[in-house]
Amino acid sequence: MRVLEQLEPKSVFYYFEELSRIPHGSRNTKAVSDYCVRFAETRGLWHCQDEANNVVIKAPASAGYENAAPVILQGHLDMVAEKAEGCSFDFTKDALRLRAEGDFLSADGTTLGGDDGIAAAMMLALLDSPSIPRPAIEAVFTTDEEIGMLGAQALDCSVLQGRRMLNLDSEDEGIFTVSCAGGASAEVSIPLVFAPCADAVFAVAVTGLRGGHSGEEINKGRASSNQLMGRLLDALLRKAPFRLVSAAGGLKDNAIPLRTEALLAVPAGAEGVLADTCREYEAAFRHEFAIADPDIRVTFSPAENAAEAMTEESTRRTADWLLQSPQGVYAMSLDIPGLVQTSCNMGIFSAGAAGLHAVTSVRSSIATQKQMLLGRIGGLARMLEGSLRVTGDYPAWEYKKDSAMRELVVSTYRELFGKEPQVKAIHAGLECGLFSGKLPGLDAVSFGPDMQNIHTSREKLSISSTARTWLLLCQTLGKMKD
Repeated sequence: MRVLEQLEPKSVFYYFEELSRIPHGSRNTKAVSDYCVRFAETRGLWHCQDEANNVVIKAPASAGYENAAPVILQGHLDMVAEKAEGCSFDFTKDALRLRAEGDFLSADGTTLGGDDGIAAAMMLALLDSPSIPRPAIEAVFTTDEEIGMLGAQALDCSVLQGRRMLNLDSEDEGIFTVSCAGGASAEVSIPLVFAPCADAVFAVAVTGLRGGHSGEEINKGRASSNQLMGRLLDALLRKAPFRLVSAAGGLKDNAIPLRTEALLAVPAGAEGVLADTCREYEAAFRHEFAIADPDIRVTFSPAENAAEAMTEESTRRTADWLLQSPQGVYAMSLDIPGLVQTSCNMGIFSAGAAGLHAVTSVRSSIATQKQMLLGRIGGLARMLEGSLRVTGDYPAWEYKKDSAMRELVVSTYRELFGKEPQVKAIHAGLECGLFSGKLPGLDAVSFGPDMQNIHTSREKLSISSTARTWLLLCQTLGKMKD
């Protein structure tokens, strides 16, 4: 029995449930991409699939719209694969365990993948409904958006004829996005030296943080467990000597890390002062982040002994990296009140026998500030005898002063719901920037239904908002006869 079969619109939630049965975390999109290909084949629709698993499906215009220019619909197939602590879910093979409660759809113990499975579901539902009045559709299903928009970067846009685009990758109903930040991933490698170890080992952990999206939620004052661990290790080194065995925190560069752990080789007699310092810093962190992250925990407990640990110099090097690496909001926009202009988030960190590895997501609507932060990160890496590799560099999506698409979507929303929507720029990255660079003259708008806590196991999708967003999409397309 289907979990969502009673939800409206039925076709949209049918396809959302279909997609939820297929593992589709970033870098694991072949199966869901093949599903889209089979969908097109069984309906006789033109389609293509590339080596990055992007899929483009084209459907002809409905009756009366044959002379209208085609419209591009776009969303991404991959999802952030995060799960709650203690959850045994396997994102490589398990179907999401969907749960509908009241007005919200969620997944048991994991991310839901509403970001951006709901876009893919809407596009499939529209392609499967030729009677809905609309111009010719070019539906673009991209991959690996969550790890640097790699699919959109690889896509050959020469197959696309449209210059009007509706991106369905926003998470707030009634807010239309018309500009976004550019970004890049800064991958740092720093060598570490290990030596034999005879000391007792203790585990230190910073947990209980809320995390969140490193673009949309970087301005909410939430703590980074990696940054807190850097402060903690620095404080512990000032209290007593120890050597790190390992440390790690965060799984995605675009998610604010919510748990970081370290193993410390501690000389006999020093464990007491280190445990006391951990308790002191738990109190300090809770005071600092009482509003944004009230449940921070810092623990210190015995662990299994290790044959080797980092040298004192490599321990200091690791602590310095965590302490000094830039994190959070760097600059706010002076043109658009409340908009984060530039930020960075070290979302992936590990230090062990293979060396120190870290990935920081750098975002900015100003290209020179993005390069400045990449330069700072690279400079710090070199000071610690490491190196920087920049990947996934993508441009900002600049605001278009004269946008017929924006005016159409705004007026349609106003007519349907009797109120004014918001038109805004965002700090998160959107694939619209890459598409606008590849398709000169592109006129694009991004919108979507209400979602909460995306990129976390607490992610929720509003059912009623999905229905309204579907209505807005269909009504907007129905007005595109020219």
